Amino acid sequence: MLFEALRGVFLTDLAVWLPRERVLAITDIHLGYEEALNKRGVMIPRQQFRDTVQRLERILNGIAPETVLINGDLKHEFGTISQQEWRDVLKFLDFLLRHAKRVVLIRGNHDSVLGPLAEKKGLELCDSYRAGKVLFSHGNRVPDIAAGVRTIVVGHEHPAVSVREGSRVEVFKCWLLGKWKGRDLLVMPSFNLMAEGTDILSERLLSPLLTDIEGFRVFAVSDEGEVLPFGTVADLRKA
Repeated sequence: MLFEALRGVFLTDLAVWLPRERVLAITDIHLGYEEALNKRGVMIPRQQFRDTVQRLERILNGIAPETVLINGDLKHEFGTISQQEWRDVLKFLDFLLRHAKRVVLIRGNHDSVLGPLAEKKGLELCDSYRAGKVLFSHGNRVPDIAAGVRTIVVGHEHPAVSVREGSRVEVFKCWLLGKWKGRDLLVMPSFNLMAEGTDILSERLLSPLLTDIEGFRVFAVSDEGEVLPFGTVADLRKA
């Protein structure tokens, strides 16, 4: 199911789709997250890879991208590559290459040692990627923006929104859409299916591009992948 957030920029579940450029982008997958939890004594079943591929297969149903873009934080560990990351990232890249002619990796703050994995598969690793008038950058720093760019798409923040009904609270991954220095700014939800993310209504935001989000529009994502308009951040605070 496609939702047109901006002209020529479509949201589909946790991915952004540019049909004219035939680019599909996701972000913040954090493969290896389970192993990091296990090392801290949190023992959980290892099903992140399976769940990630199944969710992405659902998105790819009916979409044939030429390029799949990972907008940062493909892996989880900061300064090393764990055994699970090496194994799962290579399998994941093979899966993507079966569905697209090209896979591009944007370097996120968790990707300082991603180079050997990209080199093994012969993939492009870059700090930002431009597709038409859309610039993709991870979001942990302010990107260099060339003339002609109208939309900036970032990850890093893992936005989520809490919905309260009486004493019951549910948290949904969400998209944010607003402005930054006169350009459209689209903030992507995390593709890490093991955590909802950062509650934009109560938690401190990290990206230097997100200093004031009160006027940003919020689009929540259901477990079934439906994108639902929720109004602005200011509206949600009042509610």
